[in-house]
Amino acid sequence: MTTRINPSILAADFVNLQAELARIATADLVHVDVMDNHFVPNLTFGPQMVGRIQDVSPIPLDVHLMISDVDRWAPGYAELGAYSVTFHAEATDEPVALARRLRAIGARAGIALKPGTDAEPYLELLSEFDQVLVMTVEPGFGGQSFMHETMPKLRSVADAVRAAGLDVWLQVDGGISTDTIGIAAEAGADTFVAGSAVFGADVPAERIAALRDLAASHRHEGAHGPGSLKS
Repeated sequence: MTTRINPSILAADFVNLQAELARIATADLVHVDVMDNHFVPNLTFGPQMVGRIQDVSPIPLDVHLMISDVDRWAPGYAELGAYSVTFHAEATDEPVALARRLRAIGARAGIALKPGTDAEPYLELLSEFDQVLVMTVEPGFGGQSFMHETMPKLRSVADAVRAAGLDVWLQVDGGISTDTIGIAAEAGADTFVAGSAVFGADVPAERIAALRDLAASHRHEGAHGPGSLKS
């Protein structure tokens, strides 16, 4: 199983974003949090900014849409060239149709679940997605504490993916650090979003390597996942 570390630029210095992206060039993908001040009480990037990040980033984009009306807006982020586009289950009534649109454009399709959202309704739909993001904090702000109570949900998704023999990445986002990444890895996660834990380090590349090693040493026995990014 490959362990992926996706630093969140929510913790980066926005004034020097291109330089900040260069600091995390050893990561797997760069996690881009798109917030609309409606679905969550914060405002970050829109398509124009994400397009510029796509232009200068040394690694692929993992776009996380914390926005309303994703059926309208999500395909545009795939069209920008984002490697992965994840939308929230709570923001659409047609998650499968939207995932198929994203895949048709050429992006990996991800579905995100808030801490209070039950995974059960989506377990039979897992083959329609390339990634499931189990939020380990309430979406909307960086720097929150890891919610241990989300781990049973992560385990249930991991068990369902494994039982079905699917190639679905299991991502966690929120409070991921050297203290918590092993907990999430043991519960089945293979893709980890880390913000301040990476950008707050003196040498981000060293922190990325440390997080990757910690996750690999704790990974779930039945863990799944491909060995590399798709072409």
